[in-house]
Amino acid sequence: MVDRAKENAEEPADFEAAIAECGFGLFNLFILCSAIPCLTAMVFSASALSYVMPSAECDLDLSIVDKGLLHAVTYAGMIISAIPWGFVADTVGRRPVLISGGWLDGFFVLCASFSQNTAQLMVFKFFDGFIICGPFAVVVSYLAEFHGKKHRPYIMLFVGLCVSVGSMILPLLAYFLMPVDIYFKVGTLQFRTWQVFLAISSLPSFLCGLLHIFLPESPKFLMSQGNYKKAMKSLQSIYHLNKRKSRDSYPVKRLSDPTPDRSDDIDGKSSTIKERFGRAKKKFNEGLWQLRPMFSKPYLTISLLVYCLHFCQIMCVNSVRLWLPQIFATMDAMESLGANDTSMCAVLDHNAMAMSMNEEEKKVECALHHNPSSYVDNIIVSGIGLVGFLLIFPLMRIRVVNNHILMFLFICIFLLGGLYFVKTALVTMIVSAIYLTLMGICATTVIGMSVVIFPTLMRTMVLLLIMTFGRLGSVSGNLLLPIFMQLGCLAPFIWLCVLMSIAFLFSLFLKVDDQQALS
Repeated sequence: MVDRAKENAEEPADFEAAIAECGFGLFNLFILCSAIPCLTAMVFSASALSYVMPSAECDLDLSIVDKGLLHAVTYAGMIISAIPWGFVADTVGRRPVLISGGWLDGFFVLCASFSQNTAQLMVFKFFDGFIICGPFAVVVSYLAEFHGKKHRPYIMLFVGLCVSVGSMILPLLAYFLMPVDIYFKVGTLQFRTWQVFLAISSLPSFLCGLLHIFLPESPKFLMSQGNYKKAMKSLQSIYHLNKRKSRDSYPVKRLSDPTPDRSDDIDGKSSTIKERFGRAKKKFNEGLWQLRPMFSKPYLTISLLVYCLHFCQIMCVNSVRLWLPQIFATMDAMESLGANDTSMCAVLDHNAMAMSMNEEEKKVECALHHNPSSYVDNIIVSGIGLVGFLLIFPLMRIRVVNNHILMFLFICIFLLGGLYFVKTALVTMIVSAIYLTLMGICATTVIGMSVVIFPTLMRTMVLLLIMTFGRLGSVSGNLLLPIFMQLGCLAPFIWLCVLMSIAFLFSLFLKVDDQQALS
């Protein structure tokens, strides 16, 4: 019996068996906590300018087109860097991307807080988006590769929850900081409240880079590189922290993977960066070859439907979400000035008139934008979105996913159109909160459906393309919305409702077997 147990211990274990032996404990809690700053940094990068804009527009003299460009440049950086970051992560490793990406992103966000004009702010926000795309994409894989099959399904729930909480932190931070009148000079540089806000928003990025210094490389990545010795040490460390037992008592003694063991070569320093890139390039080419089914029936039609649906959804969502803080700030200013009509049309007219105000009138207007009450609506909208997210997973398991998407998109067409007729800030807040929550559920569900629809070999590339099309939608929406706003009050609503209707039509043709849907 002893010999048989010893023999079983000596049998090579694949990654799933090896990570299962490590269990779930202190190490997993630490790695989850370390991921929170990275996920928060992504939210801050994408949304911080929305809360800065009402104040920064006064100091930088921003036009409505400038605001749209500032919202768009971060997403443009993400689009350009998505594939290069994926290649670097599969070549150099997950941990170096999280460490260097965190520090670099923090640096560029900090540089953005030093901006003295619109051009500087745009350049640094572009690089902010370019850099943060790497750590954000890698952290999801990094988390998944430290958890076994039992806990891995909850990783996306954790990621979504962190993003939702991050979306609440921003308006709360704005509520407490933005009303404070801060102004000081350092040499020729002038600093105001919104710049301090941006500087504080760099902290999650720096914290991401710092915390991951204390974490090991993903054992799954190390095994795929043939570095079994380091992978074993990584797994032993996880086992030691989780089980509170010695590293030597880790039951797995040998690892197995389709990649041959190259630990001795790597220890002997014979594995150069050039060789790593060569192996990564070979894997990349093999991966592209395996994606051939994506360009044939039935996957070609389905993938195009998913890309177009997500493009329209995210364009509509971010065309509303990123402009809401500006809208609520203007509504609050109008109410303070005694205006009875705070409809969306009145807000657009007020913003158009603000461009022609004299210096004294602009000072009064800008002072009103610092009112704490203007951020309360944003906090409520984010809170409703968080509650909506917590309802997503129960809804997705009812196995009528297609019907939910159709129903929510249909409702959202009328909610979006209804914003045109709303006359008060309270009703605007309620309608926009419900709209953003339902659209968020739809976007998350489409990504979840894609995991079911597409086979394993296509899944990663399809998800990457879905996210890229979503970001293209964000860029397009924020570039086009200011143009439609200048055409008149009705034009942006017609445009967004038409987009919503197109998204609804795409969803009509997108079907998933109810017996498989996200089960």
